[in-house]
Amino acid sequence: VLAIDPSSSIHKGSILGDKTRMEKLVTDKNAFIRPSPSGNSLGGVAQKTRESIILCEAAGFDTIIIETVGVGQSETAVHSMTDFFLLLKLAGAGDELQGIKKGIIEIADLLVVNKEDEFKEEAVRTIIDYKNAINLSKKNKNSFNTKVVKCSSLNKTGIDEIWKIILNFKSLGNKKGWIKKKRSEQLIKWMWDDLQKSLFEKVKDNKKLVSEFNKLQKKVSMNIISPTEASKKILHHYIKNNKS
Repeated sequence: VLAIDPSSSIHKGSILGDKTRMEKLVTDKNAFIRPSPSGNSLGGVAQKTRESIILCEAAGFDTIIIETVGVGQSETAVHSMTDFFLLLKLAGAGDELQGIKKGIIEIADLLVVNKEDEFKEEAVRTIIDYKNAINLSKKNKNSFNTKVVKCSSLNKTGIDEIWKIILNFKSLGNKKGWIKKKRSEQLIKWMWDDLQKSLFEKVKDNKKLVSEFNKLQKKVSMNIISPTEASKKILHHYIKNNKS
């Protein structure tokens, strides 16, 4: 279990206390739990989550769960590094409008409504709302049919059904080539993401560019030039600097 804990935007620290909520799993000799701070990374994961997955696979773990920070509609980065994307929702926490917003909803392989033990009626309504929302999205005949189910982590109900759906997805994914294709696409995205980060680091490490950036930053703060124009100038200086 690779648990990502949100980092404070003020003091930059993280609690990293996810293990305290996994009392049984933490004592299992076959399980490994690693909480990591999100840092400056967006999308609900940490900067090195992809590398951590590869490391866990190399160590022999056959099931790797990424538990994200839970950032709502923008929590899509984890979709580009996993085979199966499970979205956990709370009963009564939203309505059909939340589903229409799409974003994270339309890329989920499974929607699970938790806390049906305390909010049975709300759970039923929430399931109906999200099923209706999913039906509004265009369906690909060759893709997995996204389901909406309920569970109770307190009473341990619905967990077996969830696991069966995941195993069914894996079986179909391997048979129809979904997983292989998805992993190939994820590797390409990883390459472009890494390139973007590397270029940004190159810009920050260049003293001439940093000096130019500070000048442009002052102009932006004084509303002399727009942020978009300033970023284009930085890119121009970077290209010009590398040509020379």
